[in-house]
Amino acid sequence: MLLTVAALVAGVVVLARAADLFVDGASALSTRFGVSPVVVGAIVIGFGTSAPELLVSGIAAAEGAADVGIGNIVGSNVANMTLVLGIAGLIGAGIAVTSSTIRREVPLAIGATVLFGWFLQGGLTRVEGVILLLALAGALTIVVVGGRRDAADPVLAQAADAAPQELTGTARRDGIVTAVGLVGVVLGAQALVWGAERAAESLGLSGGFVGMTLVAIGTSMPEIVTSAKAAARGSSDLLIGNLLGSNMFNALAVGGVVALLAPGPVDDLKLTQVGVGAMIVSSLLALAFMLTRRTVNQLEAALLVVFYVMLLPFLL
Repeated sequence: MLLTVAALVAGVVVLARAADLFVDGASALSTRFGVSPVVVGAIVIGFGTSAPELLVSGIAAAEGAADVGIGNIVGSNVANMTLVLGIAGLIGAGIAVTSSTIRREVPLAIGATVLFGWFLQGGLTRVEGVILLLALAGALTIVVVGGRRDAADPVLAQAADAAPQELTGTARRDGIVTAVGLVGVVLGAQALVWGAERAAESLGLSGGFVGMTLVAIGTSMPEIVTSAKAAARGSSDLLIGNLLGSNMFNALAVGGVVALLAPGPVDDLKLTQVGVGAMIVSSLLALAFMLTRRTVNQLEAALLVVFYVMLLPFLL
């Protein structure tokens, strides 16, 4: 038990410091190379903070525990659009959302979520795994091309969040800072996941519930910490890009890997019906809030957190 508590505490400490480095480095790189902060958030930070989900779900699928891996994906996506977005909105006193994000990144994230949920109904196959990975490649292309177009548009560039304008050091240093922060975030998350799994075992909880709740929250800690840091600094584009990119990677990349490693039917109705339904509804709810005055205010952020808490009894 002492080792479990130590892992949880160490994970939180490492995550807090690593998230600072990660956001600083990614923000500096976006300014230095003239890349839209949304693109950096969706690809660099989104992929980086989804690394724990990819690792945990991939290992679970390879070891025959596909329900834990799938539950991790579903639970993480629900947590991102409710708990993480809500906490960030409360910390940042609201989150501004650019119109280009609503037109491009939001539909891609929701489309990825719906596609994964649809495939999950009949059980995942290797063909569907390949389709998910191909969809990821297409989505990333759209994000990169759209981000470059936004960066070249003076109106959109002025409306976007400002990453650090006064740069110090070199691009190499910024890259090292980002990489060190990413490694720290992943290691800290793994410590939390390990501690959560040990705690779950001692409480005798099921694999599907552990995947959708404890493991999902544990692997979502990078998103929670980095989004909170970005919100505190007013970097809404990085924040939104992080969450949308993370959901896109979870559904397409992690879902594709699980389908390739552990194809077959999924018998747990909590995952295929309640979990998938919650995943899609939470995405649409977040979109509805983003559409209202192009911002997620503190009241809406609080409602997202309440919505997540209300879902837990149904997942159990």
